[in-house]
Amino acid sequence: MPTVRTRIVPLISAVLLALAAALLIPPTASAASPERAAAARNPVIFVHGYNADPGVWGGLRDDFKADGYTDAELFSWGYDSSNSVNEVLAGEFDSYVDEVLAQSGATKVDVVAHSFGSLVTRWYVKFRGGTSTVDDWVSLGGPNHGTYISWACVIWDQACRDMSPGSYVQDELADGDETPGSVDYATWWSNCDEVINPDSSVLLSGATNNAAGCLDHNELLGDDGVSQGVRAFLAS
Repeated sequence: MPTVRTRIVPLISAVLLALAAALLIPPTASAASPERAAAARNPVIFVHGYNADPGVWGGLRDDFKADGYTDAELFSWGYDSSNSVNEVLAGEFDSYVDEVLAQSGATKVDVVAHSFGSLVTRWYVKFRGGTSTVDDWVSLGGPNHGTYISWACVIWDQACRDMSPGSYVQDELADGDETPGSVDYATWWSNCDEVINPDSSVLLSGATNNAAGCLDHNELLGDDGVSQGVRAFLAS
């Protein structure tokens, strides 16, 4: 008959082997862990509109940070909006995207543009290779097919000329595919936008076009519904 000792020793050995095996197997990271979610995110570049500056993005940046983004993942590009979209600004934005990619180590960026910034970033995507570096592109109240309001300043301002219906920039951006490449495009437009005329100018063929309701042009920057929609779009 086995003794108590002969029964206990194998049991202890089995327990020790099981513990050793558990220690040797690395834990599997949860698919929903913050570390994996952050690793899957692209850095976001915010691009302001005509005669503005990066400070307009304060509220939206705070919303992104509340979602877990860090300052190292959020970038706000500042530029002189009186310059030409195709001759100057798209090239400057090209260089800025390269800087963001080098600094973040990412392979792609997401772009959120307001108003005139939509034209600059669209030109970059369509004509300067941005289809390979931009994952998601968002336009808030962009004059994507021009705005007749810009005629008030076309005499002295190049940006106003670029925003005018029928301009070289407008015709080139509208020619062929408005939403080229594998980039995911989205727009938000308002039927009370006092700057974009007609309101339908914002909408792009091939994009997810969202009605924001009755908002002023600059209210698109701070509206909770627009913010939620933009963040959900980038996360999808």
